[in-house]
Amino acid sequence: MKVSRTAHVDRLPYVAITPVRNEAKYATDTIASMVRQTLLPERWVIVDDGSTDGTGDLIDAAAREHPWITAVRRPDRGFRKSGGGVVEAFYDGYAALREERWEFIVKLDGDLTFEPGYFEACFAKFANDSRLGIGGGTILVRDNGHLRVDSPDDPPFHVRGATKIYRRACWEQISPLVRAPGWDTIDEVTANMHGWSTRTFSDVSLVQNRRTGSTDGEWRNWYKNGLANYITGYHPLFMLAKCVKRAFQPPPLAAAALFAGFCSGYMKRLPRVHDDKAIRYLRRQQLLRLMARPSIYANATETEPCASIEL
Repeated sequence: MKVSRTAHVDRLPYVAITPVRNEAKYATDTIASMVRQTLLPERWVIVDDGSTDGTGDLIDAAAREHPWITAVRRPDRGFRKSGGGVVEAFYDGYAALREERWEFIVKLDGDLTFEPGYFEACFAKFANDSRLGIGGGTILVRDNGHLRVDSPDDPPFHVRGATKIYRRACWEQISPLVRAPGWDTIDEVTANMHGWSTRTFSDVSLVQNRRTGSTDGEWRNWYKNGLANYITGYHPLFMLAKCVKRAFQPPPLAAAALFAGFCSGYMKRLPRVHDDKAIRYLRRQQLLRLMARPSIYANATETEPCASIEL
């Protein structure tokens, strides 16, 4: 990973919040990655969301060793709450921030590893683009001895929920985050609606050590994604096109699970995001995409892909 330095990168203070639940197998490496950063956060709040596997003890030990780390404990609700649970834990961490001076806030998962220059490289992107509101590195996963890009078909405006960096001015316009599945799409849609750009950095990467959805299983994970698309306000025609495209890609049940999750929102009459303007904006962009016209789905700003890396 190349670090693009600018004269202002070292003047970009940030805070980070990491919700974790039963991440004892991975959290140690995430903590080690953060401790080695060339640019450390003003404050890193790690929120134990009711873990039962010793994760809480790991973050307590980290907080004792590093004064810029704060550990927060939440009671065990007895189950993993998809989508909404991670945002609830995030906001418990947000409440624990004191008077730290920050220009960026980071939502970071507890199963990631990344190079010492990760945040320096990310903040160089922000320093060079004053309209960049949300950004983050490319998520890689291990596959048969190589690292490959996870979800390579994500739209260019999407930044994975595992590693989100928000510029403060953007954050203040789009917050609070939605406490439901789809939170990590509606934040970007709202940011773009307000004139910010959002993107994943193709030349800055980090490794997710637990595959997305591995806890829920393939069917439940794709079903949850379809439900998140409903909650976010996807246009039915765009969703149909998405499912048709997915039907020709592995895994074989993904398209059916996506469609079932999306339709379940209608059948159960579940509430959508309470922002009609954002839903109208998103649907307009999706219709533009279907008509092959410029939209947030087609205006990629970076073209160099992450290469496959030998382990």
